[in-house]
Amino acid sequence: MPQFLGSPPLPMTAKAPPHRWPWGNLGWVGLSGLLMAMALPPLSGWPLAWVALVPLWWVVVGSGGWRAAAGYGLLWGIVYYGLSLVWITHLHPLMWMGIPWAGSIAIALAAWGIITLWGSVCIALWGAGLWWMARRWPDAVLWRVLAATALWCLVETLRNYSPLDWSPLGLTQSPNNLWILHWARLSGPTTLTALLVAVNGLWAEAVSSQGFRLGRLGLPQNVRGGRRHVIGLGVGLLILSHGLGWVIYQRATPANPDQALTLGLVQGNVPTREKLTPAGIRQAMTTYTEGYQALAAQGVDAVITPEGALPVIWRAGDPLVAALKQTVAQTGVPLWLGTFAPVEGEPRHYTQSLLELRPDDSGLDEPRFSDRYHARYNKVQLVPLGEYIPFEPVLGRIIQRLSPLGNSLVPGQRGQRFETSLGLVTVGICYESAYSRLFRQQTRQGASFIVTASNNDPYPPGMMAQHHAFDVLRAVESDRWAVRVTNTGLSGLVDNHGRTQWIGPPQIALSHAVTLDRLQTQTPYIRWGDWLLPLLVGGSVLLGWPLLKKR
Repeated sequence: MPQFLGSPPLPMTAKAPPHRWPWGNLGWVGLSGLLMAMALPPLSGWPLAWVALVPLWWVVVGSGGWRAAAGYGLLWGIVYYGLSLVWITHLHPLMWMGIPWAGSIAIALAAWGIITLWGSVCIALWGAGLWWMARRWPDAVLWRVLAATALWCLVETLRNYSPLDWSPLGLTQSPNNLWILHWARLSGPTTLTALLVAVNGLWAEAVSSQGFRLGRLGLPQNVRGGRRHVIGLGVGLLILSHGLGWVIYQRATPANPDQALTLGLVQGNVPTREKLTPAGIRQAMTTYTEGYQALAAQGVDAVITPEGALPVIWRAGDPLVAALKQTVAQTGVPLWLGTFAPVEGEPRHYTQSLLELRPDDSGLDEPRFSDRYHARYNKVQLVPLGEYIPFEPVLGRIIQRLSPLGNSLVPGQRGQRFETSLGLVTVGICYESAYSRLFRQQTRQGASFIVTASNNDPYPPGMMAQHHAFDVLRAVESDRWAVRVTNTGLSGLVDNHGRTQWIGPPQIALSHAVTLDRLQTQTPYIRWGDWLLPLLVGGSVLLGWPLLKKR
């Protein structure tokens, strides 16, 4: 008979019948993905994430074969990632670049579909793995929860090393569930994912199993009321994780008034479709120069502009570069400018950069270029299709028009140090907020606060809320204050406990001064990295070895 929701596993000797894709199971999987998507910003229904995986787990364990299990995982990913990334379609319209209406729609849908499918394939692999474990060891309930948790964390971590990644499970708890977010100080984003998957898995196994046995991590042993025990474990883990998270949250880092800084943020709100024209370049120059001068007059320690604030190549002889340097020299306040800068020794290639300009050239070594700057950070994680072109022979002629530099952007080197007049700073440019390891590397070197500079045009406020949630995660896991400055929003300030101290409205021009603390603490994650993932994987293999031998 076909395997439906809650059906007991087929014996290994039995031949699985053809799977008929029951509509009920498809509905449960779709609901599971929908609930998890609703837990993400901007809806931020974070409690849903603690039960949202239960229907997916039920259906996968009760599937008639690994192909069906993978298919259910694929469907879950399409719903979850598709809904959470629907803002990508706001790339349309692109007719201002000369692309026909149909081509603009095709580009936006293709970008949405590719990143959605990539995340969905990863969940399909997890689904097939969970089904395989359930069929091989149907009695090993607790071990299966541990191994499935390790597998999800492994897949999510490997995906984060790819050019495309967004919407990890931990993002569902940001920016509101601060007690749980503080677990990220132990081992980064993996800690949050492990807690969510484990709690969901315990409840799913308790509800979906038919009189299972509960032994020492799966060694057969009849236990009366085993379902109640597993539900109790799920409830206990949920309560314990929030309780210990509260304890970590309460351990405040002492503030040092001598280390406080006041920084100015300029949100220019210059749309990309205008900024890449001669008139738009002049508008950007005027907007950011006036914002810089107004903030400097308030006595800030430095002024920060967003990614690509001045959309020209930073090189000697450019009148805009000369004018801006003269303004900084006259005003007397350092300016951290988002722009494009040439690569040393490769004048035809450029990086997306954040440069520090100071009022004078004192302290500079012999400059490599005549257009001097004191500090430079080059964006490491470039955006596919927007800043570099995969499959260039096929896509290059169309996609290169999305960037003012064509296909010449190159990534920055890992291990950079943004040494400024205010000390060492951790920097992330736009898309890099999703890659915690880039922030960890810089913070471990001694950076005392975080700055993220983004464009965020033409995306809607929903995407901006997700981007802000990433910065909250980065602030908590590293125990650092984080300043966020964008072109169209949301600009803001987050303290080292993830509390949003200020956030500006989207899609308006503004200048604002914020005050933050510089810290030098090192959390376990900053010191040792993601140590939990190898512990989960190794523990699953070690504890599962007796099961494998017995089988």
